[in-house]
Amino acid sequence: MQKLAKFIYFKLLGWRIVGNTNMSKNDVKKAVVVAVPHTSWHDFYIGVLLRSVINIKISFVGKKELFIFPFGLFFKVMGGTPVNRTSNENKVEAMAKLFEDKEEFRITLAPEGTRKKVENWRSGFYYIAKMANVPIIMVTFNFKDKQNKISEPFYPTENKEADFKFMENFFKGVKGKVDKYSY
Repeated sequence: MQKLAKFIYFKLLGWRIVGNTNMSKNDVKKAVVVAVPHTSWHDFYIGVLLRSVINIKISFVGKKELFIFPFGLFFKVMGGTPVNRTSNENKVEAMAKLFEDKEEFRITLAPEGTRKKVENWRSGFYYIAKMANVPIIMVTFNFKDKQNKISEPFYPTENKEADFKFMENFFKGVKGKVDKYSY
C-alpha cells in the first residue's frame, strides 16, 4: 500500500514533503497533528496519502454527517471518528481522554474548524495537547507549491499568545486548494 501511495503522491500528483521528513522515526507515539489550511475536500485524500507515504498511523475527526452509511464505513476504516459539533459535551476533555487509553495515538485536527475562511483559529487543539501533555505537530497543505511541510514536535507552553504566534508563522504564506479560504 505504501508503494502505491508514494507513486500517487510523488509521481502522479507531484507533491513533496519538506521539514520533519523523519516523522515516523522520531518516536512520537502521541500527538495532536494540526493541518492548515483546510479549504477543500481535496485535503482529505492528500492527508491520507501523506499518512501512508510517511508510514505512520494518524486518526482524524469529522462532522458526524460524514459518517452516515455507506460513506461512514469508509471514513471509520480510514481512521475517522465522528464528532457532534452541536452537543454540549466538553470536546476538549473527551479528546484528551482518548490519549490516556492508548499507547500510540495521533489525531489530526483543522484549527479553522471549517473549510471556509476564518479570521481566528479555534483553540481546542491547543488545549487538547496541553491537557493530554502531548506535542503539536504542524502540517501544511500547500497546494500552490504542492508540498506538505511537517514541523518538529512542539509542546505548548504557558504562553498561549506566543505559542499561537509561533504556529501562525509556520503556516504563513501557505495556499490551500481554494486560495480565498486560506488562512
